[in-house]
Amino acid sequence: MALPKRKLSKQRTAKKRACWKLETPNLVECPQCHALKKQHVVCKECGYYDRKEVIKVVEEK
Repeated sequence: MALPKRKLSKQRTAKKRACWKLETPNLVECPQCHALKKQHVVCKECGYYDRKEVIKVVEEK
């Protein structure tokens, strides 16, 4: 197994881990109902994807 030749300092380790951040999801407006949704995903509000109905959404009373 490969082993590091020397110990990495705490500062160097922290620099490597500084890039581990969460990104916010890229939201776009649904062309059908104008609700915010993720890109390339069926809209949860109206059930449309690429201007075609994929899922029939039943409204609860």
